[in-house]
Amino acid sequence: MSLSLNRGIIVIEFLTVFLLITISFAAIAIGVIFKNKPISGSCGGMANLEDGAPCKVCGRTTIGDCETS
Repeated sequence: MSLSLNRGIIVIEFLTVFLLITISFAAIAIGVIFKNKPISGSCGGMANLEDGAPCKVCGRTTIGDCETS
């Protein structure tokens, strides 16, 4: 009887953690969609482009926010 109860607790714990992670990823995705802004990397972005080279995401050639695509 005790073994069955332990398995039930483990399953509930696993499902709770899985649901929490799923909700977290969904919230991040919804935030990115509603912000409507490209995700920027940590590699320097526009600062690392050569002078006059266009951004690969939005096509801008000056440093600034990508407000329009």
